[in-house]
Amino acid sequence: MNLVSIDANPVPESAVVGSLKTADGVILRFARWHAPGRPKGTVCIFPGRTEFIEKYFETVVDLRSRGFAVAVLDWRGQGLSRRALADPRKGHVGDFAEFDRDLEAFAKDILLPDCPPPFFALGHSMGGANLIRAAHKGRRWFDRMVLSAPMIELMGHGARRPAKITVRLARMFGLGDGYIPGGGATAFQSQPFAGNPLTSDPVRYARIAAVVEAEPKLGLGSPTIGWLDAAYAAMDEFTDPAYAQRIYQPILIVAAGEDTIVSTSAVSRFAAGLRAGSHLIVPGSRHEILMEQDRFREQFWAAFDAFVPGTPLF
Repeated sequence: MNLVSIDANPVPESAVVGSLKTADGVILRFARWHAPGRPKGTVCIFPGRTEFIEKYFETVVDLRSRGFAVAVLDWRGQGLSRRALADPRKGHVGDFAEFDRDLEAFAKDILLPDCPPPFFALGHSMGGANLIRAAHKGRRWFDRMVLSAPMIELMGHGARRPAKITVRLARMFGLGDGYIPGGGATAFQSQPFAGNPLTSDPVRYARIAAVVEAEPKLGLGSPTIGWLDAAYAAMDEFTDPAYAQRIYQPILIVAAGEDTIVSTSAVSRFAAGLRAGSHLIVPGSRHEILMEQDRFREQFWAAFDAFVPGTPLF
């Protein structure tokens, strides 16, 4: 497996790219970079839905300039990891436990043997939700986690019990592999910049679109009914007030003030229940804080630098 490099988004130097196999036989792509000098540790990046390693090249550069080694994973069903269905544009999993297996394999085969400790995690949106699930299960690979706009609750979906029931029934009647109503195969990154919910930065938006144009296999369309049903099930667990209280992992959550994809208020409620967590909101930022204008990204990095590496736990 290779990394896609274009003039506007070149591969950071010293990249090591390869594949790994999960316990259920799914082939995943990963990439890692050594620290430029004596490493402060390794930061592992876990992207959101539709995202891929190449989208985080700028973040890799930012982290390496801070003295960290970096490792990034393509979740199953996206990037250049194996897709679940014959239509590769369908974002699909049957259960978010499948992502748990991705994380387990990455930690076992890449993180622990090949990356310098201590270990830190940086997860965005769906990637953040997967990290929260791991922390709740007591997985302590990481000293600290930083979550960008984690998928605690989809915007506007918190009170839509009829929608959840409809999705579950559609799946029970064999429609789980179909696109969600109104969805389709058009890659999310190929949509026009105007009115997009991800970022207000036209240059960064165009850069990611150019990557998908250079390698269409990276593109992912709408989720399937099965994916949405699985996401609802995962997010429903987060609504239990005791859920966050059972997490002992130090976590910093950075939410976006103008997020229209995940609910910032739900993120704040969840963060308030964490035993070892803190959070802040970046006013004016859309969902993808790390792909935003510099004035928003700088607030994220200021919070990150104050939290990572931090004081060792032991």
